[in-house]
Amino acid sequence: MRHRVRGRGLGRTTSHRTALKRNLLTSLFAHGRIVTTLPKAKEYRPYAEKLITRAKVKSLHNIRRVARTIQDKTVLKKLFDEIGPHFADRNGGYTRILKLAKPRLGDNGAQAIFELVGFSSDQSGEKSK
Repeated sequence: MRHRVRGRGLGRTTSHRTALKRNLLTSLFAHGRIVTTLPKAKEYRPYAEKLITRAKVKSLHNIRRVARTIQDKTVLKKLFDEIGPHFADRNGGYTRILKLAKPRLGDNGAQAIFELVGFSSDQSGEKSK
């Protein structure tokens, strides 16, 4: 029975999943768009949404709560100075998951683009549609 068992295991230990979450969300906020597997994108979307909601109000408490997950100081600063204010007038739905047609070559895993809605990254040089 799987009573009260939530989330996907993703074939990893607890510490590995925690590290995966931190790295995936840090990359998402640093670049604005990442390509990952569909189950990872679906699993970590709610975490990204909650971090952006916290980043909309820049207070010491919110900074410390978000810094538990986002441990890169430059990405943390970008989240609170650029991404949070960008979504200040939006009540949710900050991220988008787009399924890619072709699966990953090595193991046939379903791929997806995990991106921030309407936020163009300065580093990639491309505008989001």
